[in-house]
Amino acid sequence: MTLRVRLAGALVIGFGVGAGSAQAQQPLTEVTFGTNWIAQGEHGGYYQAVADGTYEKYGLKVTIVPGGPRANNRMLMTVGKLDFYMGGSMIQAFSAVEKDIPTIVVAAHFQKEPQVLLSHPGQGLDTFQDLKKSNDILLSKDGFATFYQWMKVEFGFRDEQVKPFGFNPAPFIADKQAVQQGYVTSEPLTIEKAAGFKPNVFLLADHGFSTYSTTVETRREVVEKNPDLVQRFVDASTIGWYNYLYGDNTKAKALIKRDNPEMTDELLAYSAAKMKEYGIVDSGDTAKLGIGAMTDARMKDFFDKMVKAGLFKADLDYRRAYTLRFVNKGVGLDLKR
Repeated sequence: MTLRVRLAGALVIGFGVGAGSAQAQQPLTEVTFGTNWIAQGEHGGYYQAVADGTYEKYGLKVTIVPGGPRANNRMLMTVGKLDFYMGGSMIQAFSAVEKDIPTIVVAAHFQKEPQVLLSHPGQGLDTFQDLKKSNDILLSKDGFATFYQWMKVEFGFRDEQVKPFGFNPAPFIADKQAVQQGYVTSEPLTIEKAAGFKPNVFLLADHGFSTYSTTVETRREVVEKNPDLVQRFVDASTIGWYNYLYGDNTKAKALIKRDNPEMTDELLAYSAAKMKEYGIVDSGDTAKLGIGAMTDARMKDFFDKMVKAGLFKADLDYRRAYTLRFVNKGVGLDLKR
């Protein structure tokens, strides 16, 4: 959460028209896409589709609207002020069904949520099970209400172990028995630079927290009335992610820094490297189905875990939270290298 400051405004896409593309010669369809935080490496695929003209090749003029602590891009999408929204975990999507909010997930560009727990090495907290020994697990309110409820049921963690987390690593650094939440793409580097040691990193996804993340959401009416628009946006964004991870992402990084001047080249490089190392974007089903893949089996697995954790009732029609109509087509597989 460090190095993340709000930058007001939006990035209007206007790069790299494919001169030979018949679509590019047609009037572009204007599209707005709201992210859930300020510009960072975890948004790289979308900025890549800006930098290399992929959106325009798909006939789209996309405006990226950065999120932040004072923004509510999810609500803006829900009421029709934005066309698409970059969601977090599937918990939000299931909750929308529960509250009868007419939104739907059309792609999942992260196969693994980058949420991690961090501990000091050599302090008896060197395995995931060891973390149950700590009485200072620093969590945000959202973390306690979501993944920690799963941790309690699945592994036996307790409420009394949790302490408030103010998104400042100083308390964690000072307390060698503390455990802190973070993102695998940023907080480990922040702590290493501030304290001079590499923390133990436990990716929740690798311990069974099987949600998709960095989803693309829209309103049901958009899917029903303009499926071609949805398909073009999903496909172009997916290609953007392949090019960001496996191609030249120099221009995309420059655009991220333009939207967020506090972002550094070091953190952008670290984020991209960790996304590849941990298979955040490209792993599992994406090998055959392509980036953005989703499956019914995976959705059921995660929903069942959330029911067991007490977040949802078992009779919730969770399948209304997503559609497989626009993914699993192998788009962009030829770009991986």
